[in-house]
Amino acid sequence: MNLDFSQIVPYIPFMLEGIWVTLKFVFFAIIFGFILGTILALFKINHVRPLRWFADAYTSIFRGTPLILQLMIIYFAVPQLTGYDITPFLSAILAFGLNSSAYVSEIIRAGINAVDRGQTEAAIALGIPYRQRMTDIILPQAMKNILPALMNEFITLTKESALVSTIGYLDLMRRAQVVGADLYRNFEPLLFVGVLYWLMVMGLTIIGRLLERRMSVSD
Repeated sequence: MNLDFSQIVPYIPFMLEGIWVTLKFVFFAIIFGFILGTILALFKINHVRPLRWFADAYTSIFRGTPLILQLMIIYFAVPQLTGYDITPFLSAILAFGLNSSAYVSEIIRAGINAVDRGQTEAAIALGIPYRQRMTDIILPQAMKNILPALMNEFITLTKESALVSTIGYLDLMRRAQVVGADLYRNFEPLLFVGVLYWLMVMGLTIIGRLLERRMSVSD
């Protein structure tokens, strides 16, 4: 089969470093996407029509266009329009965060709408302000319901992070390509980083299950 994994041994530290490089931008993209997605979800259930229209239009645009197109626009078009030489790291955070927020907003909106309406009516009857009502009553209950969907979105984001290799960011995928080009052997490094991606996804899956179990115990 012409396979020789011994040739990639000297490159293993180089490829392992890609785990931290990948997780670093994924972490910031998740935080950014979750915060923006929460804001958009609140816009969607708001009675102010312009806010609902903006949130719906935003979601339509970012869910209706390919993620790689959004990444290319941010990395290549932003410097053309603004003169600012944006880095691959910042481009990755913005593209993945903006894209993820569109999906997160729908997940959170669905979670909020799934909360028993009686909770809201009781809070209004008690005179609890809107902000406190959302942060202390509605959102905590919604988060318990949508945690599996949120973790699935974060896992998807981690897998799709390989797209940043197209803009030269030295993530796991890009490092596998570099090693493959250096050795003129692509299967071994690609298989190796494939295992690393699988391990990261399994780690996130375990964390998600632990969080679900902990939140169910606290009920």
